[in-house]
Amino acid sequence: MAAEGSEDELANAIEELRVEDGSWYHIYIESRLPISSNKFLNRSPLPWRSRYVKHLVMVCHGVGGSALTLQVPASSRASATPSPTLLGSVLSFGNRSFASTLSRLPSPKVYGNTPLVITRAKNYSAQNMPEFLAAVGFSNDVVERYQTRTLPVTLNFRAPLVPMTSTNGVGVPTIHRLVYWDGNFSAKPQVVNGDGDGIVSLDTVLALQTFVGDDPDQRYFKSVLIPNVTHIGMISDHVALSRVVEAILEANQATSS
Repeated sequence: MAAEGSEDELANAIEELRVEDGSWYHIYIESRLPISSNKFLNRSPLPWRSRYVKHLVMVCHGVGGSALTLQVPASSRASATPSPTLLGSVLSFGNRSFASTLSRLPSPKVYGNTPLVITRAKNYSAQNMPEFLAAVGFSNDVVERYQTRTLPVTLNFRAPLVPMTSTNGVGVPTIHRLVYWDGNFSAKPQVVNGDGDGIVSLDTVLALQTFVGDDPDQRYFKSVLIPNVTHIGMISDHVALSRVVEAILEANQATSS
């Protein structure tokens, strides 16, 4: 089943379906869904997860935010409205409100002290997100909200402890670093690209291996990387979509009883 709605609604739906026909359920999470879907299992008690969820399948998902998202707070404060192209790119990544934009900012847990925003006067890493938000003009209240509400959640990511498969495209230039050399955040930044699917960075995909695959209590984890496939191509390209379906079928077999 696809993960939609609030966490409580999803939990109730899974429980009701399980009672009706006794089936196990695979939860399919893709990148357009709110980030709350990604937190759903970790916030559910382990006995509940073990009882109701057979396999978690994630498509076009990493963990730890994205440098792409940094353009939204910079652009939204420096100009009346961010460019339609910028908004479209980030909305497709799952950001449907400013609160969810904050939740997509790069996490120190993944990016550490790596410079992600470069200016002549100062560089900003994931460790410096409060300073970055202040530099682009956000109020102390917004900065405090990020520090007290958003940041603890991004630092608390952990393995779901149910069988999990992750499927992502790689081999496509993906924003890794933004350069506002003169410190003018209303200007279009120069970009330094890394690897990924054009939206989701390979760094965040590999972080899943660290936080999920390397957890000794995570009994099954598989990462499927599809070369030269874009974020949109994962569901529009026939070959890539076939690989996604194949991954879901393999997940079924891997945990069949």
